[in-house]
Amino acid sequence: MATPTCERCGGPLPITARRHARYCSGRCRTAACRARRTVPAELTRRPRWVRHTARKVPLTVGGAVASSTDPATWSRYADAAASTAGAGIGFVLNGDGIVCLDLDRALDVDGAALPWAQQIVDAAGVTWVEVSRSGTGLHVWGRGSLPHGRRITVGPGSVELYGTGRYIAVTGQTWGAAPLRLADLTSIIHQLI
Repeated sequence: MATPTCERCGGPLPITARRHARYCSGRCRTAACRARRTVPAELTRRPRWVRHTARKVPLTVGGAVASSTDPATWSRYADAAASTAGAGIGFVLNGDGIVCLDLDRALDVDGAALPWAQQIVDAAGVTWVEVSRSGTGLHVWGRGSLPHGRRITVGPGSVELYGTGRYIAVTGQTWGAAPLRLADLTSIIHQLI
């Protein structure tokens, strides 16, 4: 039987690694995830990016407090990605038709979608889905109309639906084989609300 190896460095996996482990260490896992991080052009070309703190307080690229309702505190994607302020980047939803379905606690310990979350992802169609900052949730991005945010319970999980007045912390860690484009989520939005 062949010794399992790390997908990034090719070294052997630790003897204590889980059966489905893919990386030999946290360092290799982080590097692999960073290498895969990409964001659809439909989002990056809009100047609605902010930085955020570890507690998800929005920041300007200079490190001052930002607002999800004040365009003067937003930046271009390149500037937000290059900034070292805070702990990460976020995209501001301003009601122009870009929406995000935030599925909390949607993944199991192996990174597979739980059944309730998989149903939502399947219903959303071919659109960009990323792993949330916690590593246990999913952000389903697309186009639609959501004049007011809403939190709903779906089976054992919860979904937050946002289209305006909020920002979403963006990891750029594409989940599964999701494409780098946004689909119309109108149908799944109507099913959920």
